[in-house]
Amino acid sequence: MGAELRWTDDHCHLPDDGTAGDVLAAARAAGVERFVHVGTDLASSQAALALAADHGGVWATAGVHPHEARHGVDGLEALLADPWCVAVGECGFDFHYDHSPRDAQRDAFAAQVALALAHDKALVIHTREAWEETFEVLDVEGIPDRTVFHCFTGGADEADECLARGAHLSFSGIVTFPKADDVRAAAARCPLDRMLVETDSPYLAPVPNRGRPNEPAWVPLVGAGLAEASGHAIADVAAATWDNAARCYRLG
Repeated sequence: MGAELRWTDDHCHLPDDGTAGDVLAAARAAGVERFVHVGTDLASSQAALALAADHGGVWATAGVHPHEARHGVDGLEALLADPWCVAVGECGFDFHYDHSPRDAQRDAFAAQVALALAHDKALVIHTREAWEETFEVLDVEGIPDRTVFHCFTGGADEADECLARGAHLSFSGIVTFPKADDVRAAAARCPLDRMLVETDSPYLAPVPNRGRPNEPAWVPLVGAGLAEASGHAIADVAAATWDNAARCYRLG
């Protein structure tokens, strides 16, 4: 499904075991032509940038995930000059796991917001069970013009707060999960020009592949779920998310 449409996976974690080429080929066969490969710490960001340089249609981000916030953000700024780096992140809060202390999460997030603003990069946000804290940091530090709430897991109220701040909402396979009514309600509130679509692979495989390692080739399944939830035609969602990704990440 969707091979005749053009898709962008705006948030994926490509494998580092030598199989990325095969994963990308399978995705392209499904109509997924562009990929934003996301860093979660200094080492993975460096690896993502190197992989992007070796594969057409792939760009990368440089960021420190809240799980890794306890290690700080030293060295991150130097990566932002790489020509394949299109965004800072993913960064933010994760109060579900709390792998890093919450004050360290806040400090690392605020620092990365500042880097995105200073270097005119997109900002990719990870927020889990921390909406109030996320909005507080953004309202204090400033919101980059091109801000993405990746793997959006909120409901209509959280969507409204994000949209009011000018952000994009990136929907993952969760939008296809039977119990994800809140996420579908958020999708119904999201204008076409603020939607993005992602896999977050290898996590969160969409229905009917739930429980399997996710891959960018399944973006069309996520897109179909987003189209159904938002009341738009699949072709319109594909076209809009393609254009939105190009504009938000400045994909050339």
